[in-house]
Amino acid sequence: MWLRGGSVPKHVGLISFLVACSLLSMPKAAHAQALIPHTLQLDPAKLEKQGLTLAQEAAQLAQFQQIDLALPRARLASQLAPKNDKVWLLLGGLHLQNREFEPAIAALKRAQSLNPKNADIHFAMGSANFQQKKYDAAVANYQAGLKLKPNDPEGLFDLGNAYYMLGKLPEAIAQYNQAVAQNKKFWAAINNIGLIKYEQGDVDAAIKEWRTAISIDKQAAEPLLALAVALYAKGDRQQSLAMGEAALRIDQRYADLDFLKENLWGERLLADTQKFLELPRIQAALQQPPTQ
Repeated sequence: MWLRGGSVPKHVGLISFLVACSLLSMPKAAHAQALIPHTLQLDPAKLEKQGLTLAQEAAQLAQFQQIDLALPRARLASQLAPKNDKVWLLLGGLHLQNREFEPAIAALKRAQSLNPKNADIHFAMGSANFQQKKYDAAVANYQAGLKLKPNDPEGLFDLGNAYYMLGKLPEAIAQYNQAVAQNKKFWAAINNIGLIKYEQGDVDAAIKEWRTAISIDKQAAEPLLALAVALYAKGDRQQSLAMGEAALRIDQRYADLDFLKENLWGERLLADTQKFLELPRIQAALQQPPTQ
């Protein structure tokens, strides 16, 4: 499943350009009546093509978290190609990653009005509601998207997360399993099953899920750290410490309990992780630069 923006929107330049064009068609002064006024004709097809090009640039910039550059391009693209639902979806997604919910939802509603059968718009609306902790609304959005794209693993995963936050754990696990059925390498869904199992007190089942997730992606820091914490809590000191060090070398964000909570780690796992992170050897690991 997420952009900062603060520069002056590029569409200001276009507006100034269009104003200038309109001035060209105004009546001339008396001494120039012999001249035929020339009005610049703008080609709507070319403008739309330019808008789509800008949208592509914005999407590429977003992949590298260059939101200062992506957002103005997406805004201008939505003006040049106002009937393209994917452009509005892109703009809404950028605002959403910036946690700007009001403009995000406005753009997504515009996209939805243009193409109500675009499942990705429903999924994005679900994400907007999820981030605002409106989990029931998020469930409805995800379900609407899955009616249009029933085998979408990310949509199934997102629906599982919404059920998880509502405390509907069997439903959450069912959605995670469906996501994995569609994508055998979807380790994040397997990881989240482990999170639920740990909170339910089934530590061995959680450990099994996290081992499976790590077998899919050995550079996945989240299941590696979760496994380390679980093993340490069971008394396996040496192996767990080595795993914890490895996880934090990959991504030190997982040493932040708030970040872990955002990633749906439950109270039991968070409490055990806090103890684990306070260990001298883990504290020493945190002083080392992360693996590039």
